[in-house]
Amino acid sequence: MPFVETGIPDLKVFEPKVWGDDRGYFFESYNFNVFKAAGIDTTFVQDNQSRSSYGVLRGLHYQIPPFAQAKLVRVTSGEVLDVAVDIRPDSPTYGQSFSIRLSAENKKQLFVPRGFAHGFVVLSETAEFFYKCDNFYSKESEGGLLFNDPQLKIDWQIELEQLILSEKDRLNPLFGKHRSFAPAS
Repeated sequence: MPFVETGIPDLKVFEPKVWGDDRGYFFESYNFNVFKAAGIDTTFVQDNQSRSSYGVLRGLHYQIPPFAQAKLVRVTSGEVLDVAVDIRPDSPTYGQSFSIRLSAENKKQLFVPRGFAHGFVVLSETAEFFYKCDNFYSKESEGGLLFNDPQLKIDWQIELEQLILSEKDRLNPLFGKHRSFAPAS
């Protein structure tokens, strides 16, 4: 299977099979049937892409129900440290984070299910970040966590003074003060 478990339920690393020769390479970045066989029965409805320079940190973001989003994230140019935090109140790994280096070179992807805060920081000179979402964005449903919350203990692998954040991300609340993520009934 091209999926690697992360130790956090439902959060999975996808490592696609890459065929390469002297002409370059080819790989299938997404196949519904392969993902469904791995227990990821998600229909994506929106693709997003961003380009950022070294030190740009975007996150930690999430959407509350009914606009919660699952994401399949990857890097098409450069390298990032990608981070997901479990904010599902009933999860045995509630409050735990997982981080992974995603790059154009390693071609790894991270499937981030609904119920996670997500963010990344650019480790290369620039990076292009691409992600699929299974629900549409809703400004009224957005939430965030403070990137450097001491309770989360995230090592962003870049010195604090080198980080570049939006004003919104500088003002996100601490983990214990964030908007509750509770599934819609």
